[in-house]
Amino acid sequence: MAFESLSDKLQSAFKKLRGKGVLTEADINEAMREVKLALLEADVNFKVVKSFVADVKEKCLGAEVLESLTPAQQIIKIVNQELVELMGGTNSKLTYSPSGFTTIMMVGLQGTGKTTTCGKLANYLKQHGKKPMLCACDIYRPAAIDQLEVVGKSVNTPVFTMRDSKNPAEIAKAAKKEAEKKGFDVLIVDTAGRLQIDEPLMEELAVIKKEVRPHEILLVVDALTGQDAVNVAEGFNEKLGVDGIVMTKMDGDSRGGAALSAKKVTGKPIKFMGMGEKFDALEPFHPERMAGRILGMGDMLSLIEKAEASFDQEKAEKLEKKLKKNEFTLEDFLDQLGQIKNMGGVGKVLEMMPGMNSAQMKGVDLEESEKEFRQMEAIIYSMTLEERRDPSVLNASRRKRIAAGCGQPVSKINSLIKKYEETKKMMKHFTNPKAMKKNRMFRGLF
Repeated sequence: MAFESLSDKLQSAFKKLRGKGVLTEADINEAMREVKLALLEADVNFKVVKSFVADVKEKCLGAEVLESLTPAQQIIKIVNQELVELMGGTNSKLTYSPSGFTTIMMVGLQGTGKTTTCGKLANYLKQHGKKPMLCACDIYRPAAIDQLEVVGKSVNTPVFTMRDSKNPAEIAKAAKKEAEKKGFDVLIVDTAGRLQIDEPLMEELAVIKKEVRPHEILLVVDALTGQDAVNVAEGFNEKLGVDGIVMTKMDGDSRGGAALSAKKVTGKPIKFMGMGEKFDALEPFHPERMAGRILGMGDMLSLIEKAEASFDQEKAEKLEKKLKKNEFTLEDFLDQLGQIKNMGGVGKVLEMMPGMNSAQMKGVDLEESEKEFRQMEAIIYSMTLEERRDPSVLNASRRKRIAAGCGQPVSKINSLIKKYEETKKMMKHFTNPKAMKKNRMFRGLF
């Protein structure tokens, strides 16, 4: 879970403040000391930590906090605002060419996941109405061109190659010409990396930059390397000039120091973050949403966006009509399970829910939940069409047959039917505003 360690420590520090009706300067100093330690342990740049804590402390010692009826909440609000500012303030979007054709140059050291990120970016652009082409300019690493072709095939995006050429700038220039000729509107150039920043690498990248004049130079860095990632970003920016950062492996970075330091140290925004191995696991970086996750406020906007991405309007309208007629079937229930899977599974959904810190996440057996999902799918697939559409026909003998067909005990069949009935009852509330008003779960929403 991203920022897990930092999130736990900050929430623990603020928990102590919540129990106090009035805060003294000593209380604030103690809280700031814990915030400072939490940030340093998260591998945030020391100068960044020092500046951040000083800014927060100055604002917390203001009369509006010390004399507030809810001083702890005021401090959390200030920390949230400062975290947002530290990470760039607002979401920094890709720059597209006004002419209609955009070139994006991907740079970085070896091992950061640059080639895979090219595929993820192509997939992201396609989802947003663009028509990208990939270009293989890494002529040094063994099988680098083959890897990009495999990646391109996985995201259904063509890859431009010139296997006989030993000139990356020439390849990039020819790719741009070919992409424009064939009606593509974005060219993503995958360049070579090195184990460290060196002059030959920078010279080569500078020549490619001169030849194709990219609208965006995105630097791919590995979040797990902490401050090394920030140092690399600073080095690339000084020698080449980058427009934004793509931070990979963020899902495995429990500390988050690189993400918190990058903008302040380099002056360049994080534009995307890699949140998994799949090609749809590239997310725009939103500082305000990330600050909310760190402080346990959740990330409902990202959750809604994920839901919308896996949302089928036609299916939703049919489901609404069915619910109004009390015709919610096991086929519909199966479809709902599929939508949760499309959003990244139970774990991804829970991570974005307000109040779900790592301690509470540890109380949820995600592997068991995912296993239960697969079992429920197997049970429903073992039913006949009649049984899926009319579960009332599921007598004891039918349940035994289904159990034998899917390799599960009858108790699992009974448990599934119970869950289905509960879901059906709950979803009926969402189509009946009067019932929602009466139900204490939804009180206050109307």
